[in-house]
Amino acid sequence: MPEDVRKHSLKRTHDTFVSEQATKYLALEEKSQDGVPDIHRHTRAAERSLPPSTASSLAEGGGTRTSALIRRAPSMPKPQWRPPWKLFRVISGHLGSVRSIAVEPGNQWFVTGSADRTMKIWDLASGKLKLSLTGHVSTVRGVAVSSRSPYLFSCGEDKQVKCWDLEYNKVVRHYHGHLSAVYGLDLHPTLDVLVTCGRDATARVWDIRSKVNACTLTGHTDTVATVRCQAAEPQVITGSHDSTIRLWDLIAGKTRATLTNHKKSVRSVALHPRQYTFASSSVDNIKQWVFPDGKFFQNLSGHNAIINTLAVNSDGVLVSGADNGTVRLWDWRTGYNFQRIHAAVQPGSLDSESGIFACIFDNSESRLITAEADKTIKVYKEDDTATEESDLINWKPEILKRKISY
Repeated sequence: MPEDVRKHSLKRTHDTFVSEQATKYLALEEKSQDGVPDIHRHTRAAERSLPPSTASSLAEGGGTRTSALIRRAPSMPKPQWRPPWKLFRVISGHLGSVRSIAVEPGNQWFVTGSADRTMKIWDLASGKLKLSLTGHVSTVRGVAVSSRSPYLFSCGEDKQVKCWDLEYNKVVRHYHGHLSAVYGLDLHPTLDVLVTCGRDATARVWDIRSKVNACTLTGHTDTVATVRCQAAEPQVITGSHDSTIRLWDLIAGKTRATLTNHKKSVRSVALHPRQYTFASSSVDNIKQWVFPDGKFFQNLSGHNAIINTLAVNSDGVLVSGADNGTVRLWDWRTGYNFQRIHAAVQPGSLDSESGIFACIFDNSESRLITAEADKTIKVYKEDDTATEESDLINWKPEILKRKISY
């Protein structure tokens, strides 16, 4: 059969089929004038039997538009309203930039470590200085207060890790082993174990009482900037300047998973106090993950600076502090940035000295404490006078835009 004849025959068959189905459709409509459900049921049947192009033209031409033809846009959850935080107190006393903070379990005082080589203990209620501890010969980069014993732990750029007895206010143990500056430390919540990390690209696990280096976690190829411990698996999480996050099997002393989503140095990791999730920060973005395998689930973008520190409370408020002196507060569930803070630099400091090096919530989660490059400690509280009407949620669901190349 010639090609033109075959095409003409197929077209005629298609037109005949369409006209027959349309006739059936009109007959069904006339037959059930008083039964609305019947019309809807038969309409769906007729549209299913028609070719897609005919069904869509029927719907556009005034026919019944069915739910099968309507494509709903994906909905984004609206963030919960949260009161803004405001500056409550500025504490001065250090002679160098403040690099680390820890709050004691009783919530009576907190300790800060500084580039002036000292640690200072402050009364949380009044902000007054209670005690200064000296012993490090370089910047104190990490502090932690034990909830299981009356000990304070500190580490610094002098390669030293110290254990302080708070009853006598003196050093009782040293933990020797790091080959370079120690950048961070954390205490295991249920074991008498201390984990430190540093510029020698390792994280070291110490038995607190015997001072033994129980295990060395190796695998990172650059400075390990942050370490966090938890009771559940994985018990140790590290972030490094090699742009990776590692989840460690503490029993085997090996990497359980390596997360490579970040493109720049990972400087901070924060664990959610209630959920089995955590967040990590880098220059590019803040990313949120699900334990135990580190499944990525959300990206928080917009903080265009080196993010040095993260903190999250049980209410789902995530705080990030950056090198340019800005603090951003995020809704953990939706990733909505509901507040931006840029406190004024204190007198005697340069504008370039407005970086945020550490932040932490106190144990009541009613106060946020930040350690800053201008040698001050700032305390923030929620604004009790704010209402949903006075501070509206400026929420605009993001639309994924395709990049157009000209």
